[in-house]
Amino acid sequence: MYSVEQVADRLGLHVRTVRGYIRAGRLKAVRIGKQYRIAHADLEALTGRPQPAPARSGAARVEVSSIVQIDGIDRASADRLGTLVLAGANTSHDPAHPMRVQTVHDEDRDRMKIVILGGAAATAEVLHLLEAILDDGNGLLAQEAGGA
Repeated sequence: MYSVEQVADRLGLHVRTVRGYIRAGRLKAVRIGKQYRIAHADLEALTGRPQPAPARSGAARVEVSSIVQIDGIDRASADRLGTLVLAGANTSHDPAHPMRVQTVHDEDRDRMKIVILGGAAATAEVLHLLEAILDDGNGLLAQEAGGA
């Protein structure tokens, strides 16, 4: 549950504007004492973000979070690796639950971090892809990529 001030801050609006949305019925809220509280789902409905489909009873959904850190990688190699990982993640088998991948490169430390969120099998596939790419001797991340 969010306060009016928190919603205003999240949306970049003035507090009075949020209160006006509540009074006009554009934003559902519960009044507790002299304050309004807004549920996360109601805030999402206002912003137009789709609600996740309700989970089927009896069917548990598994999501894996993985953070991979790679040391000693320059910017060009990190860009190539990021492209390969994103391509692998975009071939996910379950379009209803797409994978989410984010890459970050720290140039000062020559370090790259890859954050992977998705189903167990799809995440395992991306991790296997990473292992194959980073395997010594394959040349995919060599400093000079074939004259490129």
